Amino acid sequence: MSETGLSLFVTGLLLNCLNSICQIYFTILYGDLEADYINSIDLCRRVNRLSIPEAILQGFISLLFLFNGYWFVFLLNVPVLTYNATKVFKKKYLLDATDIFRTLGKHKTECFLKLGFYLFIFLFYFYRMVTALLENEVNMIG
Repeated sequence: MSETGLSLFVTGLLLNCLNSICQIYFTILYGDLEADYINSIDLCRRVNRLSIPEAILQGFISLLFLFNGYWFVFLLNVPVLTYNATKVFKKKYLLDATDIFRTLGKHKTECFLKLGFYLFIFLFYFYRMVTALLENEVNMIG
């Protein structure tokens, strides 16, 4: 792995952190809605504002690895990439304030699954970043 691989995994790690923070924010908002600390209109406005940027960021990360020839890493990202793309193309990414209480369980489950995925990917990127860093150190010494 070269310097490009190291910088690629550092970039992936940082961008993945942004998506993880976004999912944590969604989880907090859903909990606030259940506890009646926030109304459904505010929740939908906040979540809808961040849905597309989260999908775009995930797509950018995936394409970054695809174009640099990291096929396995790209294939790891394909399920969430496909899910986000399907939601966007079918226009099902926006939450409806009048319907949110009936679909809250589904949205919370989706949020937890994405958060678990992003945690797994974070650990994977971190591992690959450390191995790339160690390979660069070995190459510099010998």
